Amino acid sequence: MTNKLYYGASWYPELWNRSVLEEDIRLMKETGINVVRIGEFCWSVLEPEEGQIDIAPFAGYIRLLHAAGIDTVMCTPTPTPPIWLTHGHPERLFVNEGGMVMGHGARQHICTNNPYFRGRAAIITEHLARELGPLPGLTAWQLDNEFKAHVAECMCGTCKDLWHQWLEQRYVSIARLNEAWGTAVWSQTYQRFDQVPQPGPAPFLHNSSLRTMYRLFSMEKIAGFAGEQAEIIRRYSEAPITHNSSVAFHLDNEQLYRNLDFAAYDTYASQANMHAYLLNCDLWRNFKPGTPFWLLETSPSFAGSLESYATPHPGGYLKAEAVAAYALGAGAFSYWLWRQQRSGSEQPHSAILSAWGEPAVGYADVLEAGQARRDIENVILASQPVQAEVAITYSDRAKVFLTTEPHRKLNYRGLLGDFYKRILQLGIHRDLVPEGGSLAGYKLLFTPFVHYLSPEYMRGALAFAATGGIWIAGPLTGGRTGEHTIHTDAGLGELERIAGVKTKYTYPMEGTGTVGEAFGISAELSLWSAVFEPLAGGASSVGVITEGLTPGLSFLTEQPYGQGAIVMLGSLPSGDDGESLLRAVIEHYAQAAGVRLRSDPSPGTIVCPRRRGCSEIWAVVNMDGRGGSVTLPRTGADALTGSPVAAGPLMLGAYEYRIIELSAD
Repeated sequence: MTNKLYYGASWYPELWNRSVLEEDIRLMKETGINVVRIGEFCWSVLEPEEGQIDIAPFAGYIRLLHAAGIDTVMCTPTPTPPIWLTHGHPERLFVNEGGMVMGHGARQHICTNNPYFRGRAAIITEHLARELGPLPGLTAWQLDNEFKAHVAECMCGTCKDLWHQWLEQRYVSIARLNEAWGTAVWSQTYQRFDQVPQPGPAPFLHNSSLRTMYRLFSMEKIAGFAGEQAEIIRRYSEAPITHNSSVAFHLDNEQLYRNLDFAAYDTYASQANMHAYLLNCDLWRNFKPGTPFWLLETSPSFAGSLESYATPHPGGYLKAEAVAAYALGAGAFSYWLWRQQRSGSEQPHSAILSAWGEPAVGYADVLEAGQARRDIENVILASQPVQAEVAITYSDRAKVFLTTEPHRKLNYRGLLGDFYKRILQLGIHRDLVPEGGSLAGYKLLFTPFVHYLSPEYMRGALAFAATGGIWIAGPLTGGRTGEHTIHTDAGLGELERIAGVKTKYTYPMEGTGTVGEAFGISAELSLWSAVFEPLAGGASSVGVITEGLTPGLSFLTEQPYGQGAIVMLGSLPSGDDGESLLRAVIEHYAQAAGVRLRSDPSPGTIVCPRRRGCSEIWAVVNMDGRGGSVTLPRTGADALTGSPVAAGPLMLGAYEYRIIELSAD
């Protein structure tokens, strides 16, 4: 990849004639597009009959683009296998949790573990890599498209056999599996691995271990498929490889990106959910630290399909989205899609151009965002995002545990998003750090909604606390084993002993009238909660339950650990008073941890800190369209114009951005 900020769109040249393609490229140059993504759905074009493969048209598209100064991201076309691969072969198709075999069509209708599919996928990928890899203008590869976006765990015969092999490798003996899963409950004891079912249709709920392990098995297998494709491409091409993922998909993103070169994602968050948009930036920045992430799909105005459509973005919002992404570490900001599709299931989806070739709703905003990209490019390329001092753990494994055990329909993505939003609104610069990510350089660590704390994670978090960090564990954290069973030595297992508490009870607090008080604020408590009794010589009680079923017990405790501390947050404050209480908790421990990397933006405005050499740069963006402000701690200069900027309030108009280089302390 060259040293530029990429501004792109998805393009489907196989759907249009030559004159349309030439007009598209002309308009792309006018619009500021400098990269396009092609090929993810074109398998039947490349190989209309089995074994009849012709890559030449796509080589021609890449050459056309390169001649116009536009780079290409080439995708492997495996999400849409052609009809010859599936017709008459139901054993190759995806089978859902209800036992229904998916028919050909739409996408992701194949089982990606099927050996025949894997063989044909390897062949088409090798042809693409060998013939297109050396071409100038091919800047990156994308594997497949949105793994597990529309489907979850496959229940076909191939997966069943692989499941049994996976279990035997994991547990070695069936007796060990029975013990780990507690299969004596409801007489579920197995005699052989090949007796263990897939978690398909059942009269009631499956064993929690069965459901969670099958989901982890599925995540491992799709990451294996990605690794297999990447290995093929690397034989012929030096261009970096990624995948366009999401927090919503049924994936272990950390595992997936371990074998890829850079991280990328899709998001269609609306302006009303701008915190979800920013969460993605703060997370994907940390899957491959030090390497720019790519936003490969976002809407130029609104998402849509045959059955739904979203609200169009307000005028000016795209510019704010693009600048925020680049400032938070993006190397690319790309739209789905360039030209509206005239057929298929996503006809209503907004595009940069209409199907008849006219500028679509949002076109003016695309031009504005493209100009902003050009304006900020030199400053962004010459600087780097600053690591935050506050880390929030992100865990796709936690997502699996909450899918198996959602309590009252709890959703990990929603819970984490709301928690993240509170820290964002306090003006605290933050990183979402994958479960296996490094904690070096952080001062305050939040680990919310992680049912199972692995030994590896515990070692890292304790080392973080021992060297002076403050670790806040909970809510919903630590209450399950790695097999998704309940601890039998203590309510929260080893975490309790280390935190200096005894868990007296765990129970759902909604509807019980439970009220907790901390830092002089009282609020109702919610979620499945743990309540504590501090041990003698152990933790101190910071938050006490004053009303409800368990008065006098603690929901918030603090235990010194090495040079730092372990804080247990056993419950989630709720309602308006709960918001105030949770903010007080965050503020208190941010101050105690010595967090300095923060600002005071007005609601709807964000600060993205960066560094250029010894200089500190603030990219300030208004994202709610109401204008905003932030207090600059020192004088500085506008990094784009060179004009001096005074310390104190910096005012911004609707969707305005400013990039300020602060003077030295």
